[in-house]
Amino acid sequence: MEFLRPATLADALAAKAAHPGAVPIAGGTDVMVEINFDHRRPDALLDLGRVAELHEQGTDGGRIRIGAAVPYARIIAELGDRLPGLAMAARTVGSPQIRNRGSVGGNLGAASPAGDAHPALLAADAEVEIASVRGTRIVAAKNFYAGVKKNVLEPDELITGVLLRPATGPQQFSKIGTRNAMVIAVAAFGLALHPAERRAGTGVGSAAPTPRRAFAAEEFLAGELDWDSPKPLADSVKRRFGDLVAAAAAPIDDVRGSAAYRRHALGVMARRTLTWAWSEYCGGSAKCA
Repeated sequence: MEFLRPATLADALAAKAAHPGAVPIAGGTDVMVEINFDHRRPDALLDLGRVAELHEQGTDGGRIRIGAAVPYARIIAELGDRLPGLAMAARTVGSPQIRNRGSVGGNLGAASPAGDAHPALLAADAEVEIASVRGTRIVAAKNFYAGVKKNVLEPDELITGVLLRPATGPQQFSKIGTRNAMVIAVAAFGLALHPAERRAGTGVGSAAPTPRRAFAAEEFLAGELDWDSPKPLADSVKRRFGDLVAAAAAPIDDVRGSAAYRRHALGVMARRTLTWAWSEYCGGSAKCA
């Protein structure tokens, strides 16, 4: 197996163009597991660990840009106040060691339906920055996933960053697994309220071939939430929202849970996250819970 180790982004893109089959590796928390269990045997590994541009986070036209290799631990510490939903999701990832190595870029590259970052990215309308020697393009997260563990990357392209606008309203993330920590999600759900646009964003994880949004649930909430004069949400609204989120899923039965359980769990998580987010929007008042 050939091991490529570029020092700059330009070198990395050139290497990917010259070796389209090379598998990018930064934290290695997904790739090395597959290699160790002989589930994958690439001809070459493209180590991005020394590419400084991929480890930077900053702003870009009012948006927050997170380099593809920025680890979850830094997202929690440095961006938790501006990207609370993504920070919540990051806190559920693996162990401290994995959070210090794993990254959102790696999560996107693996494109696993169970990736913890995906629901939060979808709910927050994230965009994925993709580059090659041919140039750079931006793809909305909702259009990034192409199938089970597949994405829209061309063979010569690398994920270089993720773009998100700072939260303007409450965000929530919920995940259920077979234990409380260091677990692959049985189902996960992300919610973001966007008051200026009078709408909510959603993200469903580990309950379909790809991470996806619950568009019907979003449309329903847009017509039910009173943004100017917040009032308690009727139980019927919460339940309908949960039902629509569950209906957006297309889960399977596997060793971690049944399809029926995943749908049930999504409905519960949707109702709970909506309750928490709406209560926060109301200023934490119990009357809006």
